[in-house]
Amino acid sequence: MGGATRTRAVFDGEQLIHALDEERTARGLTWTRLAVELWEQTAVLNARLGGDALCPGALYRTSLRGTMSCQYALPLLRWLGRPPEDFLVGERAETGDARLPEAGPDRQLRWDLAELHAAVDARRRDRGLTWAVLGAELDCTPNRLTNLRTARLADMGLVMQITQWLGEPAARYIHATDW
Repeated sequence: MGGATRTRAVFDGEQLIHALDEERTARGLTWTRLAVELWEQTAVLNARLGGDALCPGALYRTSLRGTMSCQYALPLLRWLGRPPEDFLVGERAETGDARLPEAGPDRQLRWDLAELHAAVDARRRDRGLTWAVLGAELDCTPNRLTNLRTARLADMGLVMQITQWLGEPAARYIHATDW
């Protein structure tokens, strides 16, 4: 069960980007074509919402940084067909089935950060922890944790640190949405 003091696995964004780049190369895709394929995963939703395509330059810059928001990581993971737990390094919590939810071209995957906040807050209360103590345990500021209640974006490393602490698969907090 999550919550015991131990060294937890951390999300390795560079490893995700490496896997993305390997698959991109194996399929003979340029970064521009990869951006198109990522966009096409949600073609019906994109047509309805009228948004802009992914920027190949931003995708490439992410490949150089290796860090990303939790929402940005989802189309990459979806394209690879792999859960975020595949990119954890270190001692992983056993979370059970980690497969991402299915989503057709009319849906995209989104983290429900308010739901994640509610779960971490409930566990924090059960354990009698303050936000400051929990922040120290997760190596982040208390504000990064409390801000999840209303956030639309968060760092992928943070949300994976939290799901590992909870001992739950990330997929529990990821849903196929039409927004």
